Amino acid sequence: QKTKLKYNKDFFCGYSPERINPGDKEHTIDKIVKVTSGSNAKIANLIDTVYKSVISAGTYQAESIRVAEAAKVIENTQRDINIAFVNELAMLFNVLDIDTTSVLEAAATKWNFLNFRPGLVGGHCIGVDPYYLANKAIEEGFNPEIILAGRKVNDGVGTFVANRISDKLKKQNKDLTSSSVLILGVTFKENCPDYRNTKVVDMAFELKKESLQVDLYDPWVEADLFNKEYDLKVVSEIPKKKYDALVLAVSHDLFENLDMQKLKKNNDTFVYDIKSFFNKGKVTERL
Repeated sequence: QKTKLKYNKDFFCGYSPERINPGDKEHTIDKIVKVTSGSNAKIANLIDTVYKSVISAGTYQAESIRVAEAAKVIENTQRDINIAFVNELAMLFNVLDIDTTSVLEAAATKWNFLNFRPGLVGGHCIGVDPYYLANKAIEEGFNPEIILAGRKVNDGVGTFVANRISDKLKKQNKDLTSSSVLILGVTFKENCPDYRNTKVVDMAFELKKESLQVDLYDPWVEADLFNKEYDLKVVSEIPKKKYDALVLAVSHDLFENLDMQKLKKNNDTFVYDIKSFFNKGKVTERL
């Protein structure tokens, strides 16, 4: 709807990009430096003063709203690209039969190694913001190669894991149509109920395409809402079944004391740990 009001004359705009980390009880909103901005200097100062009154970590006043938003977008894009690099290495190491976590722990002994870990990258920020930046770049005739390459890698992890599981079951001469998989966790990150843009569903649908029976367990989510949105059934209690494969998708603390032996159909049950959450001796393979 159009208005006759003039921007920066009849009305003004103050802006501070979101920086909260869902599920993080240490880095709460008051402990994270708040980037602030406004449509002119007066409004920028006003907004900055308001946030300074509640943010104990302090504020950073950006020179414009465009700068503030760009900073927000590249924070998430940088993390996305770093995770994509480690995810690509993890997929390669799976193929080479090298344990990724062991490699990362060795590399992390160097002081300047960036110790990112592999996993499914979803959520409403890291899995989305790079596309905003890429889309704007393309609109301006610029080709954002690294940004889109990172997104392609991270968007493909769920399919890679699903294929890895089905291939392993085939090598065990298992009939996929009568084989079952239990996925532990469906949220986009650990210890929070947020499942927006979760990539666990990509893995689940890929396994279903292979005709596998797939169960999803996650006490953190509201099952009815999740089931309605994704047409996948998630349960808050573990089914009383035995499985041919188990997949740790999200490292919820509540999974720490899970007795996986009770879930295994036999000693051949394939246990895939995407987050390297369990002790190495408890799993068959880690991402």
